[in-house]
Amino acid sequence: MEQGIYPIEQARRFAQEQNLDLVEISPTAVPPVCRVIDYSKFKYEQKKKTRELKAKQTKVVIKEIRFGPNTDDHDFAFKLKHAQEFLREGAKIKAYVHFVGRSIVFKERGEILLLKFAQALEDLGKVEQLPKLEGKRMFLYLAPKAVAPAKPAKPAAPKEGGAPAPKEAKPAAEKAAE
Repeated sequence: MEQGIYPIEQARRFAQEQNLDLVEISPTAVPPVCRVIDYSKFKYEQKKKTRELKAKQTKVVIKEIRFGPNTDDHDFAFKLKHAQEFLREGAKIKAYVHFVGRSIVFKERGEILLLKFAQALEDLGKVEQLPKLEGKRMFLYLAPKAVAPAKPAKPAAPKEGGAPAPKEAKPAAEKAAE
């Protein structure tokens, strides 16, 4: 059957003669686009395509790290180490300082802490949003610079057409025998 514009009765007859279905592919087009195909096979292929697209999508994981305005150096280093792991895995980080009670007076300490945190992670991530106070929390958002593949590194294979591989050295006694 050739492509073309056919009356609907003729298109249905074509489909019936071939024991297939007349399927409307694009109803908004002028004139509407239809195909003579096996409808169940068409639906199966559509589901397969959507499944493939879904598998290729990556979910953005956001990890939260909580600080207090008086966070000690050891605690800071511990949380920094976790943040480095999260960024290497490709997750985004939402770091925040939670002010409890009267500690809201120390807003500057919280901002300094978050800026120090962002500066320490400068090589692994980039700041998406600078420290911003919302209610009793001051937030900082970080995103990974480059997502590293989780596959183990393989040794590089020798390139063809490059320099020849070095030959093994023969003892002097063998060279003399040749």
